[in-house]
Amino acid sequence: MSDPAPRKDTRGIVDPAELLSRVRFRRHTPAPELRPYLEHYWLIDWELPDPYASHVVPHPSMNIVFQRYGALGAPAADARASAEVSGIGLGLFTQKLTEAGRVCGIQFRPGGFRPFAPAWPVSAWTGRRVPLAEVFPDAGTGAGGAGTGAGAGADAGAVEAGHPATDPGLLSAVLSPDTDHARVAALDAFLLAHGPAPDPEADRAMELVDLVRGDRTIRKVAQLVAATGLSARSLQRLFARHVGVGPKWVILRYRIHEALERAEAADPAGGPDWAALAAELGYSDQAHLVREFTATIGVPPTAYARGVSVP
Repeated sequence: MSDPAPRKDTRGIVDPAELLSRVRFRRHTPAPELRPYLEHYWLIDWELPDPYASHVVPHPSMNIVFQRYGALGAPAADARASAEVSGIGLGLFTQKLTEAGRVCGIQFRPGGFRPFAPAWPVSAWTGRRVPLAEVFPDAGTGAGGAGTGAGAGADAGAVEAGHPATDPGLLSAVLSPDTDHARVAALDAFLLAHGPAPDPEADRAMELVDLVRGDRTIRKVAQLVAATGLSARSLQRLFARHVGVGPKWVILRYRIHEALERAEAADPAGGPDWAALAAELGYSDQAHLVREFTATIGVPPTAYARGVSVP
């Protein structure tokens, strides 16, 4: 049997055509033992003559991100390397890319992160980006990252801030290889060393988020309550522990993703029937859709469909 392919959509990426014209973006499938918990690995490399800002409407997913930045032509030893755990972003995520760089990311399924870090509820990381060794201490160098520096590939910013620095050997294993296969193998090895620990509640949380993502008729928490038999309070507790945000937030975020995808595909001359789309996605009216879209993306859906740049 062939390995399952990662998803191909660009859902959540603002102006994906522009991003893909500037960077090399790939997704890869993790090891079989990890697939129930991960969406995919995502790899990005770039060499840019001019700065570029990418924008993403985050999924309700945790990520682990290994990253290396450096000037074009700079020796590898001069690159700035770091690793972090990135909790669910509550707003539009903007990343400025300059010169040259490389990112190797792990996107977990919503609900799939805690089996690897069971000591904390996933809500502890929501809206936060913290050094990898803060969540996985054995990925660090020891007392505050002493004895490492940027030249050794350590995350110098974490050291300067007094946070634990990532082991430079781990950073090198993930970020130095030139082949995707070797980088994926390093990511597999890191995760397999940390679990996953069996967790029926995590399994249940992943099932419920999949239900929300796949069933467009679920537009309110009350409908999820009816579909699952769980009380609203039980759903809130389960989602806080294992997803990181509440069920209402997940429903609204997938709704915005759908609206963004429709706006991206719209004919600039006409566009979709926004009133009909608002009704289909469960908004009270077109104005409700416009308010949520504008608050999240920064421009109204009609302007986005015409190609107006995000601020």
